[in-house]
Amino acid sequence: MFFNGKRRFEAAIEDFRQQRPGLQDLFFQRAGASGRPRGLRWVRCEFHGEPLFARDPTSGQLQGLLGVSVSFEAIEGGGMEEVEAVGNVRAATAVFRLADNGWTTDGRTVFNLDPQQTIDHFRLTLVEPG
Repeated sequence: MFFNGKRRFEAAIEDFRQQRPGLQDLFFQRAGASGRPRGLRWVRCEFHGEPLFARDPTSGQLQGLLGVSVSFEAIEGGGMEEVEAVGNVRAATAVFRLADNGWTTDGRTVFNLDPQQTIDHFRLTLVEPG
């Protein structure tokens, strides 16, 4: 969804805040069902802090980015059972997007980058309230 206008942005932020618990649940379900990382099962996902909002300069789509800590366990027969680092908690950014029918997520996870680093890496435009 192309996003423009201060009033719409502030309404979108409020919608995100109100829907956050359900969006976090949806993220965990979809990320866990993604099959990534290969051979690992999502066990736990802790969300941190306030979201950052950014706009994709090409599409204009508004995104909400939340810092997360993710824990995994090896899937039996998935080739990761002997990897010692499987139990390490991984830092990442959970990506949400504003679609025509409201906020959603496909479970996209940017590992090893916090929300600000994700904005910088993908050259998104930070959008701040106010």
